[in-house]
Amino acid sequence: MVTGTHAVLPILYAKRDVPVTAARLAKAYGPRADLIRRHGPEPMQLKFDLGLEELDEQHIHPDVALLPPELRLVIVAYACSVEQGVMRVEWGSAELRDDRYLVWHHHEPLLPPARPRVA
Repeated sequence: MVTGTHAVLPILYAKRDVPVTAARLAKAYGPRADLIRRHGPEPMQLKFDLGLEELDEQHIHPDVALLPPELRLVIVAYACSVEQGVMRVEWGSAELRDDRYLVWHHHEPLLPPARPRVA
């Protein structure tokens, strides 16, 4: 969802109750990965420059390429299962490492939805 100068990206990161710091994308490519790399925060650790060419802009998913460069990304990461429902929800900003793990620059918990009472 894009609203103003921000995009909100929901990510299901686990089907069990684990911390958001364990969040990892299923694939290192595609629209989610491109969105995080292009509109997420600058990496905290600089990459070792071997003089190799980086991925060209033409390799970015076409839908992500349509977004304005100044757009900032907010990730809403959640752990959820059919049996237990929503166990954790956090929001913040993260960069994507080469091994598909998210490195959180900032994250805060959001309250999960109230569970219905059984009568």
